[in-house]
Amino acid sequence: MSRLAGCSSLAVPDCILRRTLAPFTTATNQRSQVVCRETLYLLDISRYTSDQGSSVYFPNTIFTGDNLYDVTLSDGDCRLRVTLDPRLNGLVEKYVLRRGSAVQNATLAPAMTGLTDRTENESFILVSVEIIASETETNSDQDSLPWTGLSDVSGPLLANRKLFLPLWNNVDFHGDAWMKTAPPPEEQEETPTALRPTVTVKDLRQGFLAHDVWALRTIQRRLILRITAKSHLTYYGRADKNCAIPYQALLKAHDSSGSVSLVLWNSACVHWYRAIKPGDVVTLSHFRVKNQYQSEGDDIEISVNSRNPATRIAPISEASVAPDCLPPPAPASNFCDSAELPSRSPGTVCDVIGLLTFTGRAERMRKDSELLEYRWLRLEDGCSSCPIWIQLFATSQPQTHSHLRPLMVLLCSCLKVVQTAAGVSYLTNTPFTQLHRSGKCKSQLPAVKQFLDWFRQQDEKRLLRSALIGGFFTYPPLPVSLEEYMRHRQGDPGFLQGAELLREIKTLCYRERRTFCIQATITMVRYCRRGKENRCIFWRDASSCLSSFSPSSSSKFLPSAVNQSTPRSLPSPASGRTCKRKILLHSDTPQKGRPRATVQPEAGNKTAILFDTSMEFLQDTDDEEEEDDDSSSYATCPSPPDPPRVFVETLAMRYDPAREKKQVAAVTMGGTLTCAAVFACEDYYTLSLKALSDGVCVDAIFLPQSSSSSLSPPSHSHGNTWASVLSHGAFSSHAPPPSPGDLIATATLLANQKLACLLDVCNLGRESTEVVISRAFRMT
Repeated sequence: MSRLAGCSSLAVPDCILRRTLAPFTTATNQRSQVVCRETLYLLDISRYTSDQGSSVYFPNTIFTGDNLYDVTLSDGDCRLRVTLDPRLNGLVEKYVLRRGSAVQNATLAPAMTGLTDRTENESFILVSVEIIASETETNSDQDSLPWTGLSDVSGPLLANRKLFLPLWNNVDFHGDAWMKTAPPPEEQEETPTALRPTVTVKDLRQGFLAHDVWALRTIQRRLILRITAKSHLTYYGRADKNCAIPYQALLKAHDSSGSVSLVLWNSACVHWYRAIKPGDVVTLSHFRVKNQYQSEGDDIEISVNSRNPATRIAPISEASVAPDCLPPPAPASNFCDSAELPSRSPGTVCDVIGLLTFTGRAERMRKDSELLEYRWLRLEDGCSSCPIWIQLFATSQPQTHSHLRPLMVLLCSCLKVVQTAAGVSYLTNTPFTQLHRSGKCKSQLPAVKQFLDWFRQQDEKRLLRSALIGGFFTYPPLPVSLEEYMRHRQGDPGFLQGAELLREIKTLCYRERRTFCIQATITMVRYCRRGKENRCIFWRDASSCLSSFSPSSSSKFLPSAVNQSTPRSLPSPASGRTCKRKILLHSDTPQKGRPRATVQPEAGNKTAILFDTSMEFLQDTDDEEEEDDDSSSYATCPSPPDPPRVFVETLAMRYDPAREKKQVAAVTMGGTLTCAAVFACEDYYTLSLKALSDGVCVDAIFLPQSSSSSLSPPSHSHGNTWASVLSHGAFSSHAPPPSPGDLIATATLLANQKLACLLDVCNLGRESTEVVISRAFRMT
């Protein structure tokens, strides 16, 4: 147990942090740095954007982004919040330095702050740090630890911001400041038993467009509206602006005379965003009317502010409104089922309901300078054999996102149809997308009743077998030929050199995923099973062994499952070292299809290469000293480099209701698998690629079995040769897959083949990078 886990909540006068900071409290004009060589623990990381004055605190630092991070350190007796030097931001953004990390040699420097709510000896900068453990057991009562310094500053330390951002996106609300319930009204108005509006949406629109004086000023009349939709939050904070709470949110509302948009600004978002939901009836007064932003025609919107003027807004019960003044219910839903989806036009907005049978892991994609968080969902509704695929980005419901799990009935409203050039349709967000984890709220609608009737007839065991969570997944299906891929890329394949690929990989932030294309040859193929990587079968191109794995080129080798910061030395095939390596085969592998192995005598430093380009079939040997099954095959051969281990984040898990919480937490941002899991498929191949441009070598995981796990769409019919399997990314769904032995035995056909390889790369944190080869097309 760590020191932090067993520490006392009472402050110790001579605790480590107090002793470290003593020079700053006893000396005047103390500007030197101090180093805490004892072990500290990182309790929390908080993110915010810099402002116009932030660069003053870091005069010798060139900002590479807008983010600043405040981290909370503890010695087990007390805690201290400091700002991370921007030069260390990459440790957080790549999820190397994270909550629970144990650190040593933390170098602290005082921050010269001009903010009015703190003094200079309260703000410090963490200039450098050494991470000695990625995760440690932390104290569940850590919030009771006393703070060092004169006071605890609740907001960001070195910027004029009032709120922290979520760690991984700019869309979700974060922290306790966001109110869950509506604040009490400032003034209690004496009203009759039945409320009536004193102005309508129609009156506002006509008065504003006619430039009536009353409509151009603060409207103090009462407006009664029903909220019909709520957008996700928009954060517009910039480094060159000092707005303390730079948030905006859009609400759609209507009364019996028409509809209008409400725009919540800044602190009004904090007060009202979580408290108001679609379907609520609200009363509104003391607001301003403006031209609608970026409207194609003449229309209006209502600005809801906390000051200048301070808008009065309050949810009210429907019973408190006069019946003839009650805003009507929201318009009827526009449901679409899986059979209708392919015929819907791109951009059509619709609602869907279905059983969630796959919940993908949270990933991020870059759009301009922002990283957008998303995950893939698969819904089944019984209307067709094709499921509904949803690429779900952030909505106004971050807590709902974090609790999505398979076998949940999910109703999604306001989704947009996307159709690819190949005619594949899927759904994605609009600004007003909402999730409902039950269909009860709209159970009287025909589409919902039809689904619920189908759902009640399903076999629970069958559904459980098909339920998957997490793992590598790509959608829509990629092209199956180089010509189709070139058309998709409008003639520009976007080939990278090997060195360029490695540079791009190093820039990826945590869970950021990108697709790259390189021209390469395959120099080695391994078949492995998770957890048994030392018992694999492999083919290696003899002509490339010396160049690919010699010590001089090992520095270029980037395994997909090794620590990138510690290059691994690779054994040379000419070292003369021999080993015994078990041939791992499926139990259903035909005996005649097994690659045979013979023991060839050594001649000097030359050793045999298993499944080399001459494809010598070797004879089985028996080893009486081994206790394994007699039918197992062994070969004396030079050991290839250790195969990269497939990450647990790469393999889809079978949903287990008994481990639901741990599985769901594992696939969210920052999550890790902390329980035993059954994976949909544990077999995988590793392809060693050598870039044609500069000889840089990269190992990539290949998952052709994914189609058999019911995760990927059925592949086209093909011959299950290496060329067809690589171009389709999967085995044919119209024929039994070849055994690993049979496939490896034909790997000689890959020798010297020039291929265009599509690589999906994702930073999984902890200095681990997942590289998956999704397609490889033969170049003619």
